[in-house]
Amino acid sequence: MIASSEPILAFEYFTASGEKDQCIISEAEALIFSLLDDLKDEEVHLVINETYKDLVNDYENVSPILINEPLENWLLENAAQFKRAIFIAAENDNNLYKFTKILEDNNVKLYTSSAEACYVTSDKYELFEELYGVVPQPRTFKFKIDPKGYWKRALTNLYKKWQAEDPLTQLKIIIKPVTGVDCENIKIIEDINDLSYDLEKIFPPGSRILVQEYIEGIDVSVSLICDGENVIPICLNKQFIEIRNEKGTYIGGQSPFKSEFEKEAFDTAVKAVKYVDGLKGFVGVDLRISDDGYFPVYLLEINSRFTTPYVGIQKITNFNIASAIIKLIDGEIAIGDIEKDISLEGSVVFKKSGNNLIIDVDKE
Repeated sequence: MIASSEPILAFEYFTASGEKDQCIISEAEALIFSLLDDLKDEEVHLVINETYKDLVNDYENVSPILINEPLENWLLENAAQFKRAIFIAAENDNNLYKFTKILEDNNVKLYTSSAEACYVTSDKYELFEELYGVVPQPRTFKFKIDPKGYWKRALTNLYKKWQAEDPLTQLKIIIKPVTGVDCENIKIIEDINDLSYDLEKIFPPGSRILVQEYIEGIDVSVSLICDGENVIPICLNKQFIEIRNEKGTYIGGQSPFKSEFEKEAFDTAVKAVKYVDGLKGFVGVDLRISDDGYFPVYLLEINSRFTTPYVGIQKITNFNIASAIIKLIDGEIAIGDIEKDISLEGSVVFKKSGNNLIIDVDKE
């Protein structure tokens, strides 16, 4: 049964752009398959690169739109043909904001966050300032990697200042791009004497970087659904972060994750998402359950989009996530209707292994 007479435009950035890195594509395929499974009652027009034309042959309700040009160019020329859209993209190169803005400018109804919300949450320092004093966050500062190396002196001075505030505890800091995903290009500094100009190999001159105190603890995320005003948490997820040579890499997670601080994690995520105007649909909030004793939970960032836990949660939840989002934003149901029906059957682990994303479901 098709839910609406109006087809819905859908796409996932990497499969639409023709990305060939198999490690990236395995995750991208898992995300788009999960979304299409949830959209089985919709007439879907899926933008996909012609090199992936056979990817969706099994979906009778899906009409592929094969492209061999940049997705942004195609959207600029064709977005106005559609009334509705739901899509998956990340913050790399500001793509999430750009695609959302193009669709908004063409009066396409979105079942995802607004362009303004994407802009605020994509810039980690912008988000830090937006939520300053609202929820606990690590101390954060922004630098620019200048070609003359002044950044190193400024960063050293900041480190010494922070260390002096608690001289009995060895300070660790984490350095990451102002915009980035999946722990991309994260560097952990355990001693300021380890800081070297090698950092410029990761962040070339002109790069804007974020410097945060490193909070010891457990990396988690909260997956939520929101309608622009009301927010409900679906699941607490554990994140698997692999640390090698003081660099962090996100490799997957576990849903749900049991923690004595689940309520604090949910409360922090909900408060933060409510505070940022325009967040809608599926949203992920990255947090750290801390060991420091000051706050049980610290907010790290907000992802105003479908995130990897969606591929796991979608397999163990008792309701259709994407369909519920569409009905919610169309006003067919209230957020309380979703909240009272949420339950998870079993657990799931999703983890990158080589070039594959392995999904292991335990229905208990």
